[in-house]
Amino acid sequence: MRVHTLLHAKHEDIAAIANWIEHHAHTSSSTNLYLNEKLPAISDFDMLIVMGGPMSVNDEERYQWLSSEKIFIKKAIEQGKYVVGICLGAQLIAAALGAKVTACKYKEIGWFPVKKSMWLAAAVADLLPFHYTTFHWHGETFDLPEGAKRIMTSAACENQAFIYGNKVIAFQYHMEVTPEVIEGFVQHGREELVEDKYVQKSDEIQAFAFRTHENNLYLFRVLDYFAFMFNKENN
Repeated sequence: MRVHTLLHAKHEDIAAIANWIEHHAHTSSSTNLYLNEKLPAISDFDMLIVMGGPMSVNDEERYQWLSSEKIFIKKAIEQGKYVVGICLGAQLIAAALGAKVTACKYKEIGWFPVKKSMWLAAAVADLLPFHYTTFHWHGETFDLPEGAKRIMTSAACENQAFIYGNKVIAFQYHMEVTPEVIEGFVQHGREELVEDKYVQKSDEIQAFAFRTHENNLYLFRVLDYFAFMFNKENN
């Protein structure tokens, strides 16, 4: 399977996803949009993973590549590619599908629980626990695109994850992180760690880094399912 990733910041790389790609011997490629690298042809990949970043999907004047990225994501979905979004990536998928991305009532930074929504109705979502604690770092959220189904929610943010059709899944939170990546988040975003209802202190964030392993495994289940479905279609 050919996996392509879209990257928006140096400190928000694919993290544990690199281990998944290597373990399964998938082909890997990436576009560093923050370096103004050129997007590939959609025929060049089978799965698209859209990663996080510190910018807003609405910052098109400052980051001019956001506009072309949304068009690219929409075309990938329309052409039947498997698409996975993480944090900013989830918001970009939502925007590409015509939904609004706006500020959350609360910023959500640190380790907080998510739980399954009543809207749950998909095989891929069955791979996730009913509730678990995961890593968040976002101040914005998405409306559900038309035709999408919410699969996870939290106390701070109603829309935490959604599925669209059988090949698109978007997570507002970060299941891909490793302890090293979390340290990078803290270093680059320390100014955001202002005391609030759903914002943890840096030492508390790092103290719960042991949870990264189980979160990686949950994400790998989803990626494994998409890879299985791709192989089933093409064999």
